[in-house]
Amino acid sequence: MRKAEHRRKTRETEISVTLDLDGSGTARIATGIGFLDHMLEQIARHALIDLEIAATGDLHIDAHHTVEDVAITLGGALDRALGDRAGIVRFGAAHVAMDEALARVVLDISGRPYLVWDAALTQPRLGEMDSELFEHFFRSLAFTAGLTLHVALLHGRNNHHIIEAIFKAFARALREASAPDPRRGGAVPSSKGRIGEKR
Repeated sequence: MRKAEHRRKTRETEISVTLDLDGSGTARIATGIGFLDHMLEQIARHALIDLEIAATGDLHIDAHHTVEDVAITLGGALDRALGDRAGIVRFGAAHVAMDEALARVVLDISGRPYLVWDAALTQPRLGEMDSELFEHFFRSLAFTAGLTLHVALLHGRNNHHIIEAIFKAFARALREASAPDPRRGGAVPSSKGRIGEKR
């Protein structure tokens, strides 16, 4: 059962995440940030993860704390659902086009968190989100879930298209990497016999 629940409560936010890695792509998302909800729905739909996220935060200040804590809580739920990583493919990569935008995401469910972000945006905001929060979202997610994550924009002018292509590419890469590998026989996909220092 590759399902998990994770909650996070601080003086700034309260977040709950439930996910099923072997779902059908259903999503119930309510963060108070419309654009973020839309992007999280893309992760669920294109990774075929059933995902429920409920968040309240200090949006009267700005979106930073809510975006960061949603990513941290989602990463924690993903980490729990993956367990000891036994039997998974481990590596995933995807290219996704959205009109003129083309994004590439490559990830390793390695237990060694790292983010390389090569995607410059030209608008200061998208919806209620400062543009710099997208990189911060993926860094927080990668470091909490234990992902080595490389994000690159290959082409693109429209900032909405760019970000949506990145989220969809992340979802497709995650779907590939987290899938059970029938040839692995349940073994952990590492010559060390375990993935990540905390394991």
